[in-house]
Amino acid sequence: MQKHEECEVHETPSRPTQTPPRDTSWRMFDTIAGRYDALNRLLSFRRDVAWRRMLANLLPPGDHLRTLDLATGTADVLLALKRFNPRVASGVGVDMSRNMLRHAKDKIAARGLSDALRLVRSNGVCMGLADASFDAVTISFGIRNMPDALATLHEIRRVLRPGGRALILEFALPKSNVMRALHLFYLRHALPHIGGLVSGNFAAYRYLNTTIETFPYGEEFCALMREAGFRSVVAHTLTFGAANLYQGDA
Repeated sequence: MQKHEECEVHETPSRPTQTPPRDTSWRMFDTIAGRYDALNRLLSFRRDVAWRRMLANLLPPGDHLRTLDLATGTADVLLALKRFNPRVASGVGVDMSRNMLRHAKDKIAARGLSDALRLVRSNGVCMGLADASFDAVTISFGIRNMPDALATLHEIRRVLRPGGRALILEFALPKSNVMRALHLFYLRHALPHIGGLVSGNFAAYRYLNTTIETFPYGEEFCALMREAGFRSVVAHTLTFGAANLYQGDA
């Protein structure tokens, strides 16, 4: 059982001050789509599987749930929601990367779920989907890649029905000084090297660590969710604080 706590601020004095551009990050994901799943398992030590299962377990009450997954990538979250929560009836995955969506389509078809799960190429700031049309909206390790996180949260709030729930999985920095130092060493040195060697794109995995360190987390991110209109906002701390699962209700 993962720890659940109210949001807290966990600052680090070595946090970079320059934020890398996010508006064309989807082009980078186009170049690594073929090895994206394997690298996720490798670089997270397979913790990403457990994190997605927890996300599926935190869906709101009710049956025949309609879900939306932003920055869906290769549809791992979309498939996990359907697999781990029998109350999920249908899902929509949204992403800008054509190559990611191509892999997602193949994975959905291979599991015989093409009727229940569909894919849309769009961005998280202006999705073009109807108001109040989903019971749950998820986004895993994607909101820090959006050009405007607050605008994305407003858009998530718009498409959620009253009583619906947003579940946002994102990287963070551990509270413990020792764990934070170890994690930062991994992010800045080991992860870019391993990710670059396997994917062939070193810039993509240097971008990864920089966006993690420059993106708000803990109470800072919870405050953004409240500003966007979410209530009962809490953070579930995962794997010693390496990631947070934020939960907010519409």
